Amino acid sequence: MTALHRGRAPGTPDSAPAPEQVFACSGAGAGEAFVCGIDFGGTKIALATARPDGTVLASDRLITDAREGAVQAVRRAVAATRALVAHTAATAGGHCAAVGAVSPGIVLPDRILLAPNVPGWQDLALAATLCEGLGLDPERVAVGNDGKAAALAESRWGALRGADPAILLTAGTGIAAAIVLGGRVLDGAHGAAGEIGYLLRGRADTGFGAGRAPLEEYASGIGLGTRGSELLGREVDAAALFADPDPRVRALVDEALDELAVHVANLAITLDAERIAVTGGLMRSASRVLAALRARVRVGVPFPPTVVRARFLQDAALRGALSLAAELLPRFPGAVASNAGRA
Repeated sequence: MTALHRGRAPGTPDSAPAPEQVFACSGAGAGEAFVCGIDFGGTKIALATARPDGTVLASDRLITDAREGAVQAVRRAVAATRALVAHTAATAGGHCAAVGAVSPGIVLPDRILLAPNVPGWQDLALAATLCEGLGLDPERVAVGNDGKAAALAESRWGALRGADPAILLTAGTGIAAAIVLGGRVLDGAHGAAGEIGYLLRGRADTGFGAGRAPLEEYASGIGLGTRGSELLGREVDAAALFADPDPRVRALVDEALDELAVHVANLAITLDAERIAVTGGLMRSASRVLAALRARVRVGVPFPPTVVRARFLQDAALRGALSLAAELLPRFPGAVASNAGRA
């Protein structure tokens, strides 16, 4: 795998080739097809090209520069995509057959609901914007929610392969659960299936109606950091809390993990899940997180699923973007059907 211009700062000039040069003249119809994935995050934009089997060929990373808004972030991502595709075609051969892109929130054709904190992100018609910027037909671009696409990647290439029903639990800055059911990533009536950060923790909770996400506030990385800082009277993050031997801190973390485990066990009971894979930033302390989940699932679920570490811990969303793109290739063997937010 090669990296291209990693960590470029905002304002990098758009000195990339024209779309017709990198997607057509670079070899469309000649050589092996590869795909490109784009992970739009609140702080960074990650890109990669890969073979249809998921083998990454080249990668890139940009700073989102959220304060400057959505338009500039997408513009720079389009330029970087052109450059990365051209680089891959030149070094590995072949042509880019499809592009997949993922974002936090519910990705609809004309907007993104529950969007990240980037000005203008909620107004993005992401698929149409990428098609226009890259000069691609709509059937060559797929977009979706980052967590659901990550579950597709785990089903296709990773720890959930062959499991049904299955759950990909993301435990990091936020909390979400993507569900693989009947060979599909469950979208839900409004694209919000698996948004378990909004689960109520008790009868007194009003949750979303009060602008809150009760479980996420209690057990996510941000939630732990907030509550730990209040407890200790100084600014700390989740990683520091997991490493802190203070009995008060250990109790805070253990209680949060057990609360999360209760909800995961309830979800496993509801679905009769076969396997649960866990990804996200809290998996830096994987042994502790997995121990809490396994203990609760083992005693609380009639038919306990296996609880395993996800294959893709550092780049789950980017792998999901690649899997969305690979799904567009009709000749890809063993494809998992998905409705993971595609517009």
